[in-house]
Amino acid sequence: MSLEEKINADIKSAMLSKEKRKLDALRAVKSAILLLKTNGSAAPISEEQEIACLQKLVKQRKESAQLFKEQNRMDLYEEESFQQSVIEAYLPEQMSEEEIKSALRQIIEQTGASSMKDMGKVMGAAQKAFAGRADNKLVSTMVKELLG
Repeated sequence: MSLEEKINADIKSAMLSKEKRKLDALRAVKSAILLLKTNGSAAPISEEQEIACLQKLVKQRKESAQLFKEQNRMDLYEEESFQQSVIEAYLPEQMSEEEIKSALRQIIEQTGASSMKDMGKVMGAAQKAFAGRADNKLVSTMVKELLG
């Protein structure tokens, strides 16, 4: 079952069980996927593109929630946090920091990276290897730590 089919099925079940908050989050995901599909190319969207789209939505929700928390708007903060948790359920399981570090060490070894000048090579290989299972900001921080 594709992500879009899974979202549609979950939208139906959320409608039947009258879960308005979950329904809003799922509709946002469906909307983003439809926009991705109608970007002008006739090629079908890949799983990597779907994951990247979901990651973008999660990142937006995190940033909005943080902003609302700073502005003491707890009602909006809770709504954004809830939507973030609903969207994260469709992402692949995230890697732990230890798993990321050990994989990065292997990537650094394979690419022959030795200094910060090689960070681009390492990040490119890491993004392909982790494909939605790790936050790129965290990966970038760890690469700087390992190469620095």
